[in-house]
Amino acid sequence: MTRTKLCGLTSERDLDAAIDAGTDLVGFVSGVPIETPRELAPARAAALVERVPETVTSVLVTMPETPEAGTELVERVGSDAIQVHGCSSDEIDALAERIAIPVIAAVDAADGNLEKYATAADALVLDSTDEQGAGGTGETHDWSRAREVVADLDIPVLLAGGLTPANVANAVEAVGPFGVDVSSGTERSAGEKDHAKLRRFVERARGEPVSA
Repeated sequence: MTRTKLCGLTSERDLDAAIDAGTDLVGFVSGVPIETPRELAPARAAALVERVPETVTSVLVTMPETPEAGTELVERVGSDAIQVHGCSSDEIDALAERIAIPVIAAVDAADGNLEKYATAADALVLDSTDEQGAGGTGETHDWSRAREVVADLDIPVLLAGGLTPANVANAVEAVGPFGVDVSSGTERSAGEKDHAKLRRFVERARGEPVSA
């Protein structure tokens, strides 16, 4: 079964809706150098992480300036996993040595060094990234390339980038990823989730009948 990660959650209401939708992972953005309505202060992220049940994996999504900074933020937030953007494979290696939770590397699907990232990280998120290495662009990328990556690598690969309830079933069929990751594609406005879209995204990713 394809796993789902609902990311960019900013409120208890949206978090509860994501959990009720049956998602496997939830993502909280903190410590990023770009302007985003999904950014949370570490204390706020920690409060939401505390609300996540044991059956769901909480993920800190961040862009640490150094492995040490990433380690400190993990300790403050208390998430089950960390997803890093804009980091080199060497920086991910150094971070992984310092923490006891899985490290997920967000990488551009067109990157030619994915094997190095796969060696350093516990999982990859294939995304469409901007010039700073940040994801959340809302743009799709080459799914045929993504399918090759999934087939070639031995670690879990989550597909991200421009996914919505309308296209996620096609994406899963085309790529065959371990999981799918969505943020802006389930929003009613920037930083605020559409709860019906959260539910439909999870159902369509898994090939389940869609609720009314």
